[in-house]
Amino acid sequence: MNYHIAVIEDDPNIQNIVSAFLKKEGYQVSVMDSAEKGLGLWKSNPPDMWIVDIMLPGMDGYEFCKTIRNESDVPIIIVSAKDEEIDKILGLELGGDDYLTKPFSPRELMARVKRLFKRYRPVEKNQSEDNDRIEVEGLVINKSDRRVFWDGEEQEVTTKEFDMLLLFAENVNRAFSREELLLRVWGDDYFGSDRAVDDLVKRLRKKIKDIPLETVWGFGYRLRDNED
Repeated sequence: MNYHIAVIEDDPNIQNIVSAFLKKEGYQVSVMDSAEKGLGLWKSNPPDMWIVDIMLPGMDGYEFCKTIRNESDVPIIIVSAKDEEIDKILGLELGGDDYLTKPFSPRELMARVKRLFKRYRPVEKNQSEDNDRIEVEGLVINKSDRRVFWDGEEQEVTTKEFDMLLLFAENVNRAFSREELLLRVWGDDYFGSDRAVDDLVKRLRKKIKDIPLETVWGFGYRLRDNED
């Protein structure tokens, strides 16, 4: 697949180096020098991945990541001259999937790009029809094409929203701790707090009214099947 990667970086030298390496790997590349231009691209031709500098003129990279993450789980790699732990935590909690400190090796960046695409690659459509559909109460999940329906109406969900719903639906009535949800949905290399779990559950409840997604106080969450 010819993935489209957008690079937001105001340093022309870094723009040229990163763009050259990405194109050599076969990616389609869009390069911008401001977050505002990035938002314009997001509306007109949204990329499959963002590589975003933090220190930008106008809107900074943190605010840009937060804006994109409110709408999508598209992979985001943050690059920054800031190497303090608090900066990394902030960047990842605001929506970044990876954080790379300048100066960095272009080859290391390429390795991280490939790793993220491998993680977010859609599942292959090789399941049998019987194993492809899950129903819980009014919730229906088609696994192969990653579609979600509630009371017969299709719901628009992000990558992580789908992954969390699928995990709950395949383990109905089981309570998951926040720590386990982080591991199962975000992966064992996630670097951030478990507030990301609460935020994702909040988004699901807002999108899918009356979904039986229950809070297990002091522990985590579960999807309840009242017919079970």
